[in-house]
Amino acid sequence: MRIAFRTLIRNPNDGVLVPIPQYPLYSALLTLERGELLAYYLKEKENWALCPEEVEERILKSFKDGFTPRAIVIINPGNPTGQVMDPENLKEIVRLCYEHNIVILADEVYQQNVYKEGKEFVSMRKIVKDLGEPYASEVELISVNSISKGMLGECGLRGGYFETTNMSKET
Repeated sequence: MRIAFRTLIRNPNDGVLVPIPQYPLYSALLTLERGELLAYYLKEKENWALCPEEVEERILKSFKDGFTPRAIVIINPGNPTGQVMDPENLKEIVRLCYEHNIVILADEVYQQNVYKEGKEFVSMRKIVKDLGEPYASEVELISVNSISKGMLGECGLRGGYFETTNMSKET
């Protein structure tokens, strides 16, 4: 993940939209890479839902404040909240990222750990592909997964990987 942040953060005015609450990896990496944490807040009363309208407000405020949102972290299923995002919600985020040229960092390491009845994990890769053009070929996506969280259930062991989709050479 640090490689992704190092690539995305070009100067101290570059930032990453990070959900609150969040696993502290993201805020720590932004501190290390001297980027700006652009917090957006999940709705606790709505089972930790993400509100795309508020994310867009945060994007616009960031530009107004002199920061460039280079990426957004989407943690699905959520850590530490456990929420599973609705596919329609994910589609709205993809459209926002396309409109504002923002890379999606999809943290999907807990995809095997869905415990809420009636909820199903849908990957951001699937959402981007299913939306069709122009999203399928233009939205930049870094999808992160782990074999130590969902497959083995052993958090002490570390093994992970990421896949990139549509990354431009400029990113």
